[in-house]
Amino acid sequence: MNSEELAGLKTANKAIGAKQTARAVEKGLAAKVYLAVDADRRVVAPLAHLCNQKAVLVDETATMSELGKACSIAVGAAAVAVLK
Repeated sequence: MNSEELAGLKTANKAIGAKQTARAVEKGLAAKVYLAVDADRRVVAPLAHLCNQKAVLVDETATMSELGKACSIAVGAAAVAVLK
């Protein structure tokens, strides 16, 4: 993931966390989903499958720490959805 995309997450309308991201994808609100490469596969694998079913673009290049920082939260994030 490039630094411009990460910087864009700060101000983007987004859903943070696996449950919130899944909800956004299911409702058709997600434009793009970021999944952390170091997240537990049991958490992100179903989300990746859901994104595939709903034809949502997935980026799996950032770590949980990088996603958390990009979203201005103090903890890591397994998943982030950029909303339409």
